[in-house]
Amino acid sequence: MSGQIVAVCGAAGNVFKKTVYDAITLVEALGVEDDAHNGVTVQHLYLKNIDATAPNLRQVHLIQSELFDYLSETGFDVGPGDLGENVTTAGIALTDLPAGTRIHIGDACVELTGLRNPCKQIDGYQRGLTKAVTARNADGRAHLKFGVMGIVVGGGEIKPGAAISVELPPAPHSPLQPV
Repeated sequence: MSGQIVAVCGAAGNVFKKTVYDAITLVEALGVEDDAHNGVTVQHLYLKNIDATAPNLRQVHLIQSELFDYLSETGFDVGPGDLGENVTTAGIALTDLPAGTRIHIGDACVELTGLRNPCKQIDGYQRGLTKAVTARNADGRAHLKFGVMGIVVGGGEIKPGAAISVELPPAPHSPLQPV
């Protein structure tokens, strides 16, 4: 299973939309260099208010570009970085992968920890968008269609156009759950 990087993004502050860059650096055990979600412990403001000592399972946010095609067909205009992702991919059904899958991009490696949960800021960006991007697991928990979260297990610079390879964890596989 392989794909490629379409775009890379980051933001130093806790903002919804991230800036598209020519390259970003993934830092092992921390996340995207100079990004607001970089850290060993949780950096997401809502989750930090619940338990600031919890491990950061959301160091890197990945979305497959196929989401943008889907949204365009339903009347929305959304592109790389608009939903707060760090890495936009193509060719890999990210949400179908099991927990613990490793996404290799050159020397860098991201291990998938879970699905991105939707937040109220999505409708602040474009009215009605939350409903368009939300799916539900078999157990009824909401998550973002095509969006996954991960931790950096191998650092390195990544750029658009870079090839992605997928390494599945040993069986039995567990489906990704919202984190």
